[in-house]
Amino acid sequence: MTADTFPLFPALEANRSGMLKVDDTHTLYWEESGNPQGQPVLFLHGGPGAGTSPNHRRFFDPAHYRIVLFDQRGAGKSLPLGEYRDNTTPLLVSDIEKIRVMLGIEQWLVFGGSWGSTLALAYGEAHPERCLGFVLRGIFLCTRAEVEWFVNGMKFFFPEVHQRFADAVPEEERHDLLTAYTKRLFSDDPAVYIEAARNWSRYEGSCIFLKPQPEAIADFESDAICIGLGRLEAHYMLNAAFMREDQLIQDIERIRHLPAVIVQGRYDVVCPPVSAYRLHQAWPEASLQMIADAGHSGSEPGIAEALVRATEQFRQSGRFD
Repeated sequence: MTADTFPLFPALEANRSGMLKVDDTHTLYWEESGNPQGQPVLFLHGGPGAGTSPNHRRFFDPAHYRIVLFDQRGAGKSLPLGEYRDNTTPLLVSDIEKIRVMLGIEQWLVFGGSWGSTLALAYGEAHPERCLGFVLRGIFLCTRAEVEWFVNGMKFFFPEVHQRFADAVPEEERHDLLTAYTKRLFSDDPAVYIEAARNWSRYEGSCIFLKPQPEAIADFESDAICIGLGRLEAHYMLNAAFMREDQLIQDIERIRHLPAVIVQGRYDVVCPPVSAYRLHQAWPEASLQMIADAGHSGSEPGIAEALVRATEQFRQSGRFD
């Protein structure tokens, strides 16, 4: 890694990719990059529904890691885009296992941010024997309090953004924005659900950075991102991620023996630091790194640097000391 590319490794192409049909509804995009004989690492994207990007390969030394990315059900290049039916956390966990078996991988390092941290924990607690460790960023446990914060609490920091989000539905429905949006997001009429998805996605994209980044917000409004993000985030929030309340904390004993690092932006408005702190209290063996000058996005310099440092520490010693 050279100074001009720090904190990320240089851009690289996938070695191979494909589509995996996991049921009658969903077909998943997957790819590998880096060292085909290297240490396997699984990248889990956020959202749910946000999908992967080529930059996600760059958190890992390609000479050392066999880097596996995939787009979860309804996200990115997976088909159908934005499909929320037959889309649950247990099914996503099952999909991960299908990909692992298909690729002939025994164990891998699991890396996930935001919703990716939720799924990483759910997968690890279901299959601890398949995990070498965890790199987790912007912790989201999908509790009722976190969902309520996302839908209504962010207005305390971004009041004008939240007002625009609320104004997109009739006034008589604004007392329950999640229900109001899901009614539109789950419509079968693309004209209805795409508009709602764009409003939802713009709301999140406007709040994820410590300093506003207009180009990134514009990306969130694109059909390629907003359809998956808007429909699936609402779907999972409405259904408590198909887990019992606080399940990920209650079941943490299943993975406490594994090495882990938690990277959290101090000024993360989307996934406030209290969730990372709660996770660390339940899992004191994990390293908690609070980034003093960052919000939510994994692309913010302080967070990206901490994530790369974590993958490098694991490469060198299998730990995060």
